[in-house]
Amino acid sequence: MKVAVVGATGLVGSKMLQVLAERNFPVTELIPVASEKSVGKEIEFKGKKYKVVSATDAIAAQPAVALFSAGGSTSLEWAPKFAAAGITVIDNSSAWRMDPGKKLVVPELNADILTKDDKIIANPNCSTIQMVVALNPLHKKFGIKRVVVSTYQSVTGTGVKAVTQLRAEREKEVKGIASEYPMAYKYPIDLNVIPQIDVFLDNGYTKEEMKMVHETKKIMRDDSIRVTATTVRIPVVGGHSEAVNVEFENDFSLDDVKSLLSKAPGIIVTDEPASQVYPMPMDAHEKDEVFVGRLRRDESQPNTLNMWVVSDNLRKGAATNAVQIAEYLLSKNLLN
Repeated sequence: MKVAVVGATGLVGSKMLQVLAERNFPVTELIPVASEKSVGKEIEFKGKKYKVVSATDAIAAQPAVALFSAGGSTSLEWAPKFAAAGITVIDNSSAWRMDPGKKLVVPELNADILTKDDKIIANPNCSTIQMVVALNPLHKKFGIKRVVVSTYQSVTGTGVKAVTQLRAEREKEVKGIASEYPMAYKYPIDLNVIPQIDVFLDNGYTKEEMKMVHETKKIMRDDSIRVTATTVRIPVVGGHSEAVNVEFENDFSLDDVKSLLSKAPGIIVTDEPASQVYPMPMDAHEKDEVFVGRLRRDESQPNTLNMWVVSDNLRKGAATNAVQIAEYLLSKNLLN
C-alpha cells in the first residue's frame, strides 16, 4: 500500500502523516510530496525517514492513494494527472468540492456514494464537516428546514503563517518582546476577533460562508435545507467552535436530541450546564470526534434548537476525515 501525501510539509500535511500513523493505516511505502524548494528534505514517519519528492516522481511511483493538502491551484493542476495514472486522490482543498462530477464526502454521512471510478474525491471545508456530523442524525429524525451558524475559527485554519503571527503578537503583549513577523491577516489577531474568513463575494458574504451553505446541501443530499453563516477568526489554536441554530420540520424533545447525538458515530455529547461542562477547543485539540453541547430550545420560535459544536479543525476538519475516506475505500476494496 503505497501512499502519497501531497503538501507533506504543511500544517495539514503533517497532521495527515500523524493521523495515518496513529490509525495504523497500512502504509508500506510513504511518498511525501512538496514544492520544489522542499524536494530532497527528509521527513520521519513511524520511525523511518523518507525523502520529499516532486509530484512527477510521486506519480511515477504509482501510489494507490494520494492525500492532497497543497492548496487549490496545486490540486487543479496535479489531481487530474494523478487520477489519469489510476491513483485515487483525496483532496483537502476547495478545488473540487462543488464540481458536480466529484463526490464531497464525510464518511459518517455519505461514504456509500463512493465507487472505484471516483479518482478525485473532495474533502469538505473544516467548518462544514463538524457541523454536518452534528446535524445529520437530527435531520434524519426531525427534518431540518433552516440552519443559522456563527463560527469561531482557529488560526490553524489559515496555516503556519497565522500561528506565527498570533504567537509573535502574544509574546509582544505578555513579554514585551517585539519581533518581526509576517502578517497572515490584515489586522492583529491576538486580543482581537476578525469577522472575515476568505474573500468577500458580491453578495456581501465571504467565500468561507458560502462554502458552508453549498457544501452542507451537497453532503446532506438535500437542497431544501436553508443555511446562512457568519464565519469569524479568533485567537485560538485548538479547533473551531460553532453556535448553530437549527429549525426543524417536526418538534423534538431535548432527551431525544441528546440520545440521537450520543449514539451517532463520531460525536461526543458534552452537555452538563449545571456543572459548567460544555465543549471547548482546548478539549477537542488532538481528538478526532465532534463535540456537542449547550443543547437548548430556541424560545423565540417553535421546533428550533440551539447547540454548540466544537472540533479540531486540523484533524476531523481535514486530516482525519481524509484518512477515514481512505480507510473506507480500502475496506470496500475500492483502491487499485
